[in-house]
Amino acid sequence: MNRWEGLDEFVAVAECGSFMRAAEQLRVSSSHVSRQVARLEERLQARLLYRTTRRVSLTEAGHTFLARCQRLIEERDEAFHAISDLHTAPTGLLRMTAAVAYGERFIVPLVNDFMAQHPQLRVEIELSNRTLDMVQEGFDLAIRLGRLGDSRLVATRIAPRAMYLCAAPAYLERYGRPHTLSELARHNCLVGTGDTWMLQVDGREQQPFKPSGNWRCNSGQAVLDAALRGFGLCQLPDYYVQEPLRRGELVSLLEAHQPPNTAVWAVYPQRRYPLPKVRLLIQALKEGLANRPEYRRA
Repeated sequence: MNRWEGLDEFVAVAECGSFMRAAEQLRVSSSHVSRQVARLEERLQARLLYRTTRRVSLTEAGHTFLARCQRLIEERDEAFHAISDLHTAPTGLLRMTAAVAYGERFIVPLVNDFMAQHPQLRVEIELSNRTLDMVQEGFDLAIRLGRLGDSRLVATRIAPRAMYLCAAPAYLERYGRPHTLSELARHNCLVGTGDTWMLQVDGREQQPFKPSGNWRCNSGQAVLDAALRGFGLCQLPDYYVQEPLRRGELVSLLEAHQPPNTAVWAVYPQRRYPLPKVRLLIQALKEGLANRPEYRRA
């Protein structure tokens, strides 16, 4: 028995919401579609669809099975496309995730440019400041900042990322400038998404510092605004502070203790062969970020 039997028919019915429309899409008869789905349910010993005279809907098992089947079919089709050199025109669904602020400002516009060149591709983007489990939640690609920890993922560096400790001149005039790491504890720190600031000691060791103060927000842009108003010290990536530093609106502090540069990473689950649509989008993101003024100045 061919274990693929019924998968295409089930997915078509689920996406079309109708056996008749699914049959039209697959260019087969409605009876063929109905028979294949029934055989599939029999093999699985589970009902996948609720059928009424007016509509077709998914059962709980059907919802679970659909997501898996869609990905199986897309990856099967990708394999055939790769062999026949059709990967130059990426197709199917690409699910990706990125941090909210960075995604909105840098990634989504570049993905939109990519989509304009490849309209046959479908993209779903989830912007979240949580580190989502790509494998468990079925993502093809994630854009991550800083240090990586998941060994199940393949990582490609797509842009540099340097962290700066800085403050507005007005704050430093009022409270003084820190000259040593030990002095940081006496200053009001503007806390963002991370509970720890990493600083460098003796040019190699990294020392964590737990900032504290009277202000906190999980938005880099909001931290920047508070720093510009003179509320306290902040540690932010280069793409937030380069222009304020250049204009003198912020002052870089403790530069000898600036942590080593990290990176912006495109990561994807380990596969023997990366999906062509993922590989092509990563290349487009890398080239697009290199042309952004924030990175050209860097």
